[in-house]
Amino acid sequence: MNIALLGYGRMGKSIEAIALDRNHNISLKATSSTKSFDFSKTDVAIDFSIPSTAVSNIKSAIDAGVPVISGTTGWLEHYNDVIEYCKSNNGTFLYASNFSLGVNIFFEINKQLSRLMAKVEGYNTEIEEIHHTQKLDAPSGTAITLAEGIIENTEYKSWTLDNPKSNEIRIEAKRIPEVPGTHEITYNSEIDSISIKHTAHSRQGFALGAVIAAEWIKDKKGIFSMKDVLNIG
Repeated sequence: MNIALLGYGRMGKSIEAIALDRNHNISLKATSSTKSFDFSKTDVAIDFSIPSTAVSNIKSAIDAGVPVISGTTGWLEHYNDVIEYCKSNNGTFLYASNFSLGVNIFFEINKQLSRLMAKVEGYNTEIEEIHHTQKLDAPSGTAITLAEGIIENTEYKSWTLDNPKSNEIRIEAKRIPEVPGTHEITYNSEIDSISIKHTAHSRQGFALGAVIAAEWIKDKKGIFSMKDVLNIG
């Protein structure tokens, strides 16, 4: 399979290494300064760019009839626009806030725990996320997905980085050098605490998941998620 890398930073290079190891070819390596893309020899595009270029990258792939998956965060205020653009152009698109296979299982565990906790009183919910200091957005897209999973199943209405109101989940975003990604959800009461936690040891899990998603989405049409790739939820 021929893969276009839209974004060639550390994640792009990690994806390249795994793709080559799985006998794929890299047809394009684009950076934020790349002005135009040649998708003529591309089967799937993988976008791990920056928030300011993600939307144009995704639409360029859709225009070329190339399935595109994106793990870039920080641009989701335009998500619905991209979805409508993909549908109107009969394209193929998959977005994930985190491509790690373990994290996507963690998302489902988070939802199940939130359903159980919604039935009991006296617990406050907090999310802590820790990432490397080069991460541009805060909170992480993964933390937002976790918060949304809790909101779907409880009386919480939103999340905040500040002091929370009674119907808000507080997300604490920490930036520490060389931390690939740690996410912990804690339910605190006066008598005990319940926590679930996912710790990434390297970027390899994110890169592997992205390549697996690219393998899965080739030749498909429509809007997908990692739940479709992994057949979970």
